Parts: sequence; C-alpha cells; structure tokens
Amino acid sequence: MKTDADFWNAVNTLLAESEIVVDRPKGSVHPHWPDFVYPADYGYLKGTASMDGSGIDVWIGSELHRQADAILCTIDLLKRDSEIKILIGCTEAEKSLIVNAQNQSSNMKAILVRRTV
Repeated sequence: MKTDADFWNAVNTLLAESEIVVDRPKGSVHPHWPDFVYPADYGYLKGTASMDGSGIDVWIGSELHRQADAILCTIDLLKRDSEIKILIGCTEAEKSLIVNAQNQSSNMKAILVRRTV
C-alpha cells in the first residue's frame, strides 16, 4: 500500500534530519519510576515535538542501520495522553523487550506497529 511506504519514508526523513539525543541509556533506571529499567537506549529527536511537548521519543536498538523498524503507540492513563515512539535499528528480541517494558505498568499500555514495507 503506497500510503504505508509514504508514512515510513516520512518517518525516515525525520530521522535523517534530526539529531538523536539519548538521555536514558540502556540499563538506566527511570528518574521517577525506580522499577522501570530501560531495555535499550531511549531518547528523542531534537527539534521535533510530540504530544507531551517534548521531542518525539525514540528507542534505539543494536542494529547498525538507523532506519525506523516500527513505532509504539502508547496510552498513559496517569498523564491522560497518547504518544508514538519510533523504534530505530531494533532486533526482534529488542522489540519484544521494549514492548514488554512499556506494558509492565497498569497505567501505561502500548502496541507495536511493525514496518512492513
């Protein structure tokens, strides 16, 4: 489907034109939720905006390529908001760890949308 390809091309354009800032390295603990340990590098795209007013969130995996593999659609019941998080260079195992981490709280739920084109 052409719109799928156009969407992923637009995501990759954002990635190519934005600096990736990693502010929570793999293995670090969330500053407000000590039970949450980051299973991969986590950060944002500098110069972009998301629903929370910060940059678009990204999870960065161990693959060498820097293309979008998938996105997470999240719902946060505490903040009463939703966001997307772009997964970049993630293996299937990393995707699974990230999805599980994002769903460990009863207040935060996420679904993974894999790139198919």
